[in-house]
Amino acid sequence: MSAVVAYLDVAATTRVDPRVANVVLHWMTEEFGNAGSRTHEYGAQAKRAVQQARSFIASTVNAKTEEVIFTSGATESNNIALLGLAPYGEKTGRKHIITSAIEHKAVIEPLTHLRDSRGFDVDFLTPGSSGRISAQAVLEKLRPDTLAVSLMHVNNETGVIQPVAELAEKLRATPTYLHVDAAQGYGKVPGDLAAPIDLISISGHKIGAPKGIGALVTRRRGWDKIPLEPIMFGGGQERKLRPGTLAVPLIVGLHEAAKIFRDSHDRWERDARAMRERILQALGTTRFRLNGDPTHSVPHILNVSFDQLNAEALIVRLKDQIAIATGSACTSASYTPSHVLQAMGLDSDTAANGLRLSWFPSQVQDFDPTPIAQTIASMQPADNGA
Repeated sequence: MSAVVAYLDVAATTRVDPRVANVVLHWMTEEFGNAGSRTHEYGAQAKRAVQQARSFIASTVNAKTEEVIFTSGATESNNIALLGLAPYGEKTGRKHIITSAIEHKAVIEPLTHLRDSRGFDVDFLTPGSSGRISAQAVLEKLRPDTLAVSLMHVNNETGVIQPVAELAEKLRATPTYLHVDAAQGYGKVPGDLAAPIDLISISGHKIGAPKGIGALVTRRRGWDKIPLEPIMFGGGQERKLRPGTLAVPLIVGLHEAAKIFRDSHDRWERDARAMRERILQALGTTRFRLNGDPTHSVPHILNVSFDQLNAEALIVRLKDQIAIATGSACTSASYTPSHVLQAMGLDSDTAANGLRLSWFPSQVQDFDPTPIAQTIASMQPADNGA
């Protein structure tokens, strides 16, 4: 691939940090034991590495070591959390769930399944043009039969931070469980996830770990475990909730990536904000709309729509200079208007033409957004209203 292409799509996935890759390779080729093997040192070493990783991930969200189970990523974690709670809801008659219309498909689709196939009542809240669901709006929907609230930490298209910490404090005194899809927020806004959130889904490949590894935090309420049931069977290695041989190299890779991200967070945040300002300053030569509340956003994601400019045409024009997306990587092949921007009440043209720019500053240090902005401006028709 040409070196001139600046990668501004880390909300889709990040490059594996070379330090992480070295650790993963070591645990693939040198210390390659099965963490479930108890009869030799290879297995014992693997088990110790897994426990160290589990303990560290737990510490980053103020949880206990035994409250972390490893999964293949946030999508699996979301499914275990939501589908795994369903039997308890059915047994107790609590079949009401509150979520938002701006969730990732990995939350919307399991909940749609529960609604359409198992008789659950699901409220999909809309955020308004800010892209932020208010905690009060959630609390107003609570009912005696509300089993769970599922609200993402950071929206994957707009970067808007949702009030999950505030909501966790409010829900802790109720029987309603809070699930947070933290795929985009884990490591980026660490303080929020230390709140008493019952279930947290984590994805490794958003912070420089390999694809295929994540975690689900299942925080106890006092002595009470979250009443989850497995959705797969065959060994029950992870607290009888997630079967299968543990992917030790990937788990160790997640551990290493999380450590690196924690240690460099302050610099990452500062540099990401600086890049954001450079991009916005350059885009000042164009006619654009910023989608989402900038006062409640992560520093490394921007969603913009350009006046009288087709997003797909722009991506094609810029493909040799910059890698950007129209929205979630899981739905970008459909070329349909963003369900997130539509839920924010934006008009169809704006929703269809939203562009997401997302970056890690260390990977785009030399990126100059000025030529990109000039290309955009040249593609926009003259502003007749000027």
